[in-house]
Amino acid sequence: MIACLVLVAASVSYAQEYKKFKVGVGIGYAMGSGEGSSGGVLITVEPAYRIKDNLSIGLRMESAAVTRGLSTSVAGASFDVAAIGSYTLNGQYYLGQGSSFRPFVGAGLGIYSLAAVTVTGNSMLSNAAAESSFGFYPRVGFDYGHFNLALDYNFVPATKAGTGEFKNNYLGFRVGFFFGGGKK
Repeated sequence: MIACLVLVAASVSYAQEYKKFKVGVGIGYAMGSGEGSSGGVLITVEPAYRIKDNLSIGLRMESAAVTRGLSTSVAGASFDVAAIGSYTLNGQYYLGQGSSFRPFVGAGLGIYSLAAVTVTGNSMLSNAAAESSFGFYPRVGFDYGHFNLALDYNFVPATKAGTGEFKNNYLGFRVGFFFGGGKK
């Protein structure tokens, strides 16, 4: 009898108010770093699994089209827009429980695929070849119903280009919505 009570108490304490699986889709703005960088668009798909109501783990597949800047100022050079794709594992911790507005903090890490960059107008710099690199990001944001907003800063190692290097870090701001994952 006591074992049954312990089992019921344990299952009630781990009962979830939110559905376990969700898939988020988002679009936003990515701001490159470094001299001569400019922003562009990003698109994200994020499936996730809730371990508990306030903790989830997931994957982020993202593509950001930005003009990556240099580590130093270089006169007379221009750079093409180049995509940065990422495939990362992340976690989110929700600070609020039981309401439609749920702020969160989180972090992710994984592989970033960097497209080649073409340099024109400066002989001191060389084109940067496509490569893959390991990176990570901290993030903050909130869910409101099935709508979400997130801000993260992606730390990705720089790419060598002749006498300089391209900065691959970028700030991502996205809005989106998710399927599943809402209240039961």
